[in-house]
Amino acid sequence: MSATPLLELRGIDKSFGPVQVLRDVAFTAHPGEVTALVGDNGAGKSTLVKCISGIHPTDDGEFLFEGRPVSINSPRDAAALGIEVVYQDLALCDNLDIVQNMFLGREKRSGLVLDEPTMEQMAAETLAGLSVRTVKSLRQHVSSLSGGQRQTVAIAKAVLWNSKLVILDEPTAALGVAQTAQVLELVRRLADKGLAVVLISHNMNDVFAVSDRIAALYLGQMVAQVRTTDITHSQVVELITAGRSGNLGLVEAGAGSAGTATGSTDTTSGAVR
Repeated sequence: MSATPLLELRGIDKSFGPVQVLRDVAFTAHPGEVTALVGDNGAGKSTLVKCISGIHPTDDGEFLFEGRPVSINSPRDAAALGIEVVYQDLALCDNLDIVQNMFLGREKRSGLVLDEPTMEQMAAETLAGLSVRTVKSLRQHVSSLSGGQRQTVAIAKAVLWNSKLVILDEPTAALGVAQTAQVLELVRRLADKGLAVVLISHNMNDVFAVSDRIAALYLGQMVAQVRTTDITHSQVVELITAGRSGNLGLVEAGAGSAGTATGSTDTTSGAVR
């Protein structure tokens, strides 16, 4: 695992008209690690992800990718860097098969026709590289797949293009126990292959099962980003619901600048400075 973050955000601000959704947000994602992004509804998680993926321009702040400043002004810019997002709706077409879905919009061609053998081989290699064994045929229509299999195809589609950072939005939200376990195993394998993974989830069991770090958003502010081993379940819940837990999170009223975040977080020890 690299000490240098793959992605580092500094001082990110984003407003929609008079509503400030993100305020001075700092965030890091490291290669070979799963970073869980947690927060209540309205905390700013979706907006932050859309800023990272180039859907929303930021008002202020700095993006660093592999240690160098970058500009992400569109989804194409994000994809060129190796950033892929798997949204909760998965963006899969039920009437197409697995190979067609994985190459949708990025089809390989041989002259004027589609290069089906190459696409099928690349799809098979990607699924095999992720140790996916639950799919019977690459030519199955997505409509015939279970929820866990659909999530697997969406994740495989994201990593097919030499991705470096994969963001997963609530990947287990609609899954049963067995399918959730399969998807979480896949998430862990992505990190073990050296990718940086950002997992958005409301399920604390999932967060503690697979994450290396936890980043907590509260009302548009990043109140803490700490190693999972340095924080408890109840502390995370307090950060999500109140923005503070012990010495983590927002400054107490009367102790300096009330209502503002404490600043950067030591992601190695979990101590706020």
